[in-house]
Amino acid sequence: MALTDLAYRLYERRLTAELADGPMPQHVGVILDGNRRYAAERGLTTPSDGHEAGAKHIDPFLDWCLDLQIPYVTLWLLSTDNLGRDEVEISALMGIIEDTVRRMGCTAGAAERGLRVTAVGALDLLPESTRRALKEAEEATQDHDRLRVQVAVGYGGRQEITDALRSLLAERAAQGMSLEELAAKLVPEDIGDHLYTTGLPDPDLIIRTSGEVRLGGFLLWQSAHSEFYFCDAYWPAFRRVDFLRALRDYQRRTRRFGR
Repeated sequence: MALTDLAYRLYERRLTAELADGPMPQHVGVILDGNRRYAAERGLTTPSDGHEAGAKHIDPFLDWCLDLQIPYVTLWLLSTDNLGRDEVEISALMGIIEDTVRRMGCTAGAAERGLRVTAVGALDLLPESTRRALKEAEEATQDHDRLRVQVAVGYGGRQEITDALRSLLAERAAQGMSLEELAAKLVPEDIGDHLYTTGLPDPDLIIRTSGEVRLGGFLLWQSAHSEFYFCDAYWPAFRRVDFLRALRDYQRRTRRFGR
């Protein structure tokens, strides 16, 4: 083992030990950013090579979460804005996403890992093959309970809130409520009950890779009291040590929830 590898392992063990007695986030959201820049800087042939590298990195990340007994993870795989990219790149990326969710939920080892896969986003904007892959993964894992993996595909925070309001208005109209009555009685929980992520706790920690310091529309409503951690590493190069550092940073903060 090289000296640098040994130092890395020792540092990783030290970080793990530091985290042992502290509070762990129950829900971690991750903005998987930097795949295209990773490909460009390493001289890979196409952006899709970067997306492929990023997709392969999801498996070890989920194993880290399983090891640390984190019960909920949301992975932002594709935004609504991303759908406007070059058609060839988007087509390849959809295929990568389909392979990824099937690997999570429809392979021989999926049941042993215990991942429960659910999809959130404006799914009607996705190709039929992608919607089918997401549905297959959801159905195959609906009884799993070790780690809930929410994949955000065709997801945008503004679109989610817009769709939540549209759903709420339609529901109350069907109940015979007027717009004036709804406006008078509306509370934040009414909107929250119509979000894509209904049923999951809000994220305690949101991580964004690649050095960008912004949310870009990720879980806008749900992240009101989240802690944020921005990491310079591109997603395919995001290491366990980087994750442990994010968790250490989380544990060092005092969460006040606006109080």
